[in-house]
Amino acid sequence: MKYIWTEDTGAGLHFWELVNEHLFHCEFIVESKGSNQGLLEAARELVPGDGDKYFFAFDIVYDNMDVMNKYLELRELAAVYHEQIVILDMICFEYIILSFSKLVEWTGTGKKDKIAMRERILCAIADHRIDIGRIEDRKTKEYLMGFKRYSTERVIKAITYELTENDEWSVKGRQMGNCWHKDCCVKQNNEKNSCGIHKGMTGVNKLAGLFADWEVSKIVNA
Repeated sequence: MKYIWTEDTGAGLHFWELVNEHLFHCEFIVESKGSNQGLLEAARELVPGDGDKYFFAFDIVYDNMDVMNKYLELRELAAVYHEQIVILDMICFEYIILSFSKLVEWTGTGKKDKIAMRERILCAIADHRIDIGRIEDRKTKEYLMGFKRYSTERVIKAITYELTENDEWSVKGRQMGNCWHKDCCVKQNNEKNSCGIHKGMTGVNKLAGLFADWEVSKIVNA
């Protein structure tokens, strides 16, 4: 059997279920372990059977020491079964959404300040972290320094949630918003957002666009 184990719940888990359904035709069993600690504990108990293969969707963030300690142990565990366990090269589910090339176009978000910050932050990401030294814009630096407990993952999640605050595009709830995976048009316009997708686009085509984008392709083809 083939498995995708994720620490994500809610929309993040739903994303991997959609990946399994639409990219791999339900080839995998997708399971959430509830947290990075839960995924690590499951890995400690794992003894793969013959022919089994496991893909771990673990958030790798180099400027969070707690996460890095768990990641280093996870790598050691995976090395024991290196042909059967693969740790996916990813920052977090929200980064997949934030880096999506059509995010601003599709969601129709009008938050110009956050759109500009998104571009600066994406350009400053290197080695699974935001390299603040690459950012010259004062407002963006002030935004980053405004986090009480700063980490790359916290920043990515915060700005992603702001750019997808419309319920139909939300990636914060129990599932990804309808506009990510259902046929248009669920909702064409509202007070805050104007959808940027052509009305007749199918959910399958939207998912295909998301999955074909650089970040998803890098992760699933590694």
